Amino acid sequence: MIAFLESLKESHSDDASIQAFNEIENHIRDKKYGLVWEEHSEEVDDLLKENIPILTADPERRLCKDASLPWNFIIEGDNLQALYLLHKTHKGKVDCIYIDPPYNTGARDWKYNNDYVDGTDVYRHSKWLSMMKNRLLLAKDLLNPSDSVLICTIDEKEYLRLGCLLEELFPEARIQMISTMINPANVARVGGFGRSGEYIFFVMNGSAAPERVKLDREWVSSKGRTHTGNVRWDLLKRSGTNAERRHSPGGFYPIYINPSNGKIECLGRPLAPGVSEAPAIDGLFALLPIRQNGTEGNWQWSTDTFVTRMNQGRVKIGGNPERGFTVYILKDGEYSKIVNGEFTVTGRGINNELLTEDNDSDDVMAIPGDIWKIASHDATQYGSRLLGNILGEKRFTFPKSLYATHDAIRFFVSNKPNAVIVDFFAGSGTTLHAVNLLNAEDSGNRKCIIVTNNEVSASEAKTLSEKGLKQGDEEWERYGIAKYVTWPRTVCSIEGKDIKGQDLKGNYISVPGTEVVLADGFKSNVKFFKCSWTPRKPEDYLLSNALCLHIKEMIELQNAIEVDNVKNVLILNKEDFKRTILSSDVRPHIKRVWVNQNIIFSTEELKALKEIGYKYIPREFFGQELREAAE
Repeated sequence: MIAFLESLKESHSDDASIQAFNEIENHIRDKKYGLVWEEHSEEVDDLLKENIPILTADPERRLCKDASLPWNFIIEGDNLQALYLLHKTHKGKVDCIYIDPPYNTGARDWKYNNDYVDGTDVYRHSKWLSMMKNRLLLAKDLLNPSDSVLICTIDEKEYLRLGCLLEELFPEARIQMISTMINPANVARVGGFGRSGEYIFFVMNGSAAPERVKLDREWVSSKGRTHTGNVRWDLLKRSGTNAERRHSPGGFYPIYINPSNGKIECLGRPLAPGVSEAPAIDGLFALLPIRQNGTEGNWQWSTDTFVTRMNQGRVKIGGNPERGFTVYILKDGEYSKIVNGEFTVTGRGINNELLTEDNDSDDVMAIPGDIWKIASHDATQYGSRLLGNILGEKRFTFPKSLYATHDAIRFFVSNKPNAVIVDFFAGSGTTLHAVNLLNAEDSGNRKCIIVTNNEVSASEAKTLSEKGLKQGDEEWERYGIAKYVTWPRTVCSIEGKDIKGQDLKGNYISVPGTEVVLADGFKSNVKFFKCSWTPRKPEDYLLSNALCLHIKEMIELQNAIEVDNVKNVLILNKEDFKRTILSSDVRPHIKRVWVNQNIIFSTEELKALKEIGYKYIPREFFGQELREAAE
């Protein structure tokens, strides 16, 4: 149809016809399936057209517990603004993104263009979708395409739309949604069922998949069966769908068993179509996959697979000649538990089957099911109250359970001790807290970058406005989320003390086999950056000079380090070169050097740089912006 339209354009080239053809083509190309909504632009979109986001370090908010460890970062600002910068420093490098976006409940729980979106806003859903789409598109580029995960929590208000949006934006990913209980008390809803749970989307890219991790008995029982601590043997005979002979003719073959001892002596060939009786072998019992209703079924494994896996010890026989024999097998998951040493092999049976020692531990290596009912995921007990114990008062509504966040992330980074985790809807800072706990449990060096704005709550905004204050005033900014909640929570949890300086009490609910004391804090370093702007086309100064002032923060963010100009050195001009490379006090301590590409060095100076090893400041930081400004 489109090709035909193109031919019509050639023979009907007047403006009216061309306009009509274009309108028809637009209708043909319209999306036929998926989400369609009213696109909305944000104030930050307009700011991005005329300005470049930059980062500025807050010198008063810096905490270093161990200079040998990598740095974490809290970024204050609009998350679209921050994602623009992360796109320059972390494109394709992030292992896990965990976000808890606004749920769009209609109860003034989020802002769009600086106005609260409430239940009366007829564009409530399309504004939310526009906001999410813009951020998820940038987030997608941050993720390592070969192995990474996006984790997104949501409730019933937007889970349908979010699911469709994720499928549209991540067509090649595997997406699974799990249900999780976050409030055992069950919040009553007028005219409906009470609410006790929410949902978590896992968007798995490349080879990413949940890893088997050590779980306690509570987790395992949430799979819908009680864990006995034993290896689980399954039936070789197929059940459920595709269980008839016609579904797998090659799976209808006899297994010849010695009735005196239950030993498998040999296998027969698959029987020809129409043949229902196995050739007799003297002294042996021929077992065929006959279903309970008397019809012909099939074995799950071909004869070749059967022989291979029997040699591995994955086949055993149960029953007897009177009651009948049953063939049991170890599927890949259970067999891998034995290979990984979770069960001790004590010997071999008559059919070479693996004999194992029962595991009576309360812990087991497993991947849970898709319904989580875990006590430590209670958002009231381990979100609100935990945060209240740290900050001494209620400063943030509805924080996530620390352990719910910790567990969701752990399934994908437990075997990645150097993983990079990003949360651009950080709120109170639960994700950074959870990453610090993960590192404390296994001595990992995972890095975390969280982004939150510095908005005040609706009630605080009203109180401050009544005092004649407005956004931007020092007192107003002091009560914003980033400075009033996220930063103090992070500092207190790292120091192991509450806001009053008293030791935090108790232990974390940590991975089985580990013990982490709250008062011990964490070995963790964190810096606080704030997003700001600089004009794209300044009139009275060079853009390159303005951007140079913020290169340090970009290098620190990209490399999870601190540019101290002793070990990690930034050279923006010849004075920096003299103060560091030519200094006998500094030079012996230098490990890494970044150099402004615009500096012209002599042969001797270049030789001195090469002896240390240096890198140019990455062009991707602000190269495109400088080209647009003709610099």
